[in-house]
Amino acid sequence: MRAWRVVSTASTGEGASTGEGASTGEGSPIEQDPPPIERDPPPIELVEIPDPVAGAGHLLVRVAACGVCRTDLHVIEGDLPTHRENVVPGHEVVGRVERVGPGVRGWQVGDRVGVAWLRSTCGRCRWCVRGMENLCPKASFTGWDADGGYAELTAVPADFAYHLPEGPSDVELAPLLCAGIIGYRALRRSGLPLRGRLGLYGFGGSAHLTAQVAIAEGARVHVMTRGEDAQRLALHLGAESAQGAYDPPPEPLDAAILFAPVGELVPTALQALDRGGVLAIAGIHLSDVPPLGYERDLFYEREIRTVTANTRADGHALLRIAAASHVRATTHPYPFERAVDALRDLRAGRFDGAAVLVMDEPGAPPG
Repeated sequence: MRAWRVVSTASTGEGASTGEGASTGEGSPIEQDPPPIERDPPPIELVEIPDPVAGAGHLLVRVAACGVCRTDLHVIEGDLPTHRENVVPGHEVVGRVERVGPGVRGWQVGDRVGVAWLRSTCGRCRWCVRGMENLCPKASFTGWDADGGYAELTAVPADFAYHLPEGPSDVELAPLLCAGIIGYRALRRSGLPLRGRLGLYGFGGSAHLTAQVAIAEGARVHVMTRGEDAQRLALHLGAESAQGAYDPPPEPLDAAILFAPVGELVPTALQALDRGGVLAIAGIHLSDVPPLGYERDLFYEREIRTVTANTRADGHALLRIAAASHVRATTHPYPFERAVDALRDLRAGRFDGAAVLVMDEPGAPPG
């Protein structure tokens, strides 16, 4: 099958083939135009690799679309430590069940399926038992620990796959599977009170979905982001205001969520909070946070909370809310062969909303 995989200078070119459906690390590069992003090490290459296998408890999924998440960029460019050499990125996967592995119940060939970031947990540790499986020390993640959706096929543990409705398009659904889910968890972590005032710092794939959920629940949303297109989208979706990333909102905030991976925004967001307000930091990666002043940034019981992955309950809740509240992703489809362009444009902030790789269908980047 064709797949995009991360290139590492430390790679030996060999990989394990496991019962979890992971492909081997072997593969032959496919000629491509344009070449990979100019980085050291080069981040991804398009290759032919063996098809994954639906092992016991797993589904083999034929990929129809895969969202392009900023976490993919962190994995590809080395902001996150390597968990698997030559991994195939992608964890916002929409497809159809191609094969059902031994021992799987509740799935049939042809079912519409979603594959998200959280891939497996131990199910036995203190965090799993408490319903906090996102904190499981043995958790594994799609597109980081195991091959993901930048490929024609991928394999997923059936217990961590999502049944998807037949109505929305593949492109519409894909961003919900990480951007939507992690935004939902961040919203809940922020402790936003009923009809509260919420600030969103950064307004990409996750934030524009979170804004819709918050507005549907009665919140007043203010958006702080650098791009004029993103600001216009925020206002179009119902935000009360949209301004620059470092600008103060027009009213004090009960809660804020930092989506941009910019540590310098932490004190800015804290200073925008009203007494007792909470800042939730949604990203898996954040640049260094500058020193905080206790009285200026934290006093009056202002809090910082981090967000670590998600639980399957978060995913199911988000999918229900998205359907009930008509949450819709603003998307920009890219042909599968143009994954490099999608990543470049994501890094440069060239589009609002979310990019989605589309398999074997025409698509075009924005602009």
